[in-house]
Amino acid sequence: MLLATDAVVLHAFDYMESSRIVRLATREAGVVSVLARGVRRPKSRFGGSLDLFTAGVAQLSMRAGRDLQSLTVFDVTRSRHQLASSMPRFTAAAAVAELALRFLGEEPHPEAFEILTATLDELAESAPGDAAFAALAGAWHLVAELGFGPVLQECATCHDPVLADDPAPFSHRAGGVLCSRCAARAPGGRPLPPAARAALSAWIAGQPYPAGGRAELAAHQRLLRLFVQAHLSEGRILPAFEVWERERWER
Repeated sequence: MLLATDAVVLHAFDYMESSRIVRLATREAGVVSVLARGVRRPKSRFGGSLDLFTAGVAQLSMRAGRDLQSLTVFDVTRSRHQLASSMPRFTAAAAVAELALRFLGEEPHPEAFEILTATLDELAESAPGDAAFAALAGAWHLVAELGFGPVLQECATCHDPVLADDPAPFSHRAGGVLCSRCAARAPGGRPLPPAARAALSAWIAGQPYPAGGRAELAAHQRLLRLFVQAHLSEGRILPAFEVWERERWER
């Protein structure tokens, strides 16, 4: 079956002497691994079209039951070259790409694809100092679209309302904020100030929220990583997330 679909390059590695295996996020087929034959030859028809984070229209030769499909054409619509010119942008984009690679799956999810591409566009246009918060906003929106958004307006355990101006504890395992009664029975929760909860609420809904400083950034990065590990990755390490969180590039 031949399939033409909007796609974005999330990962690539060389295969044999002249080819490359590329992992694409697509609108019509979810995340798919494809073989680009001859892409590394000097006169390849692909040229530089398969650079990381590039968007385009991919033509795929799909066969049921295969883990590796064939890429026949990739017509570039947006290169996003700005992401490679800044380490803050690049590490932020890599963290978002890792989230998509791990959890979008092989089924079509057009809404999640739109969030992914919009986030990469936002990162490409952002100032380096704003990239991390743009990635946080896009990542939380994507997590919520996948059905794993944290509970923020009520207790994640007993479902009693939690007032917006209460500094409620946040439990990764429970999946959101806790009331004082449930927090007493669930040690290990981290205080979530009202401003941080307002930011999460906005990001989950796909709305902007003013960026904070380095302290707020580090806290939000840790919160996102621990939440994703608890609910999506079954505790497995997320290498790109760790690089993004650990490194403190010039901002």
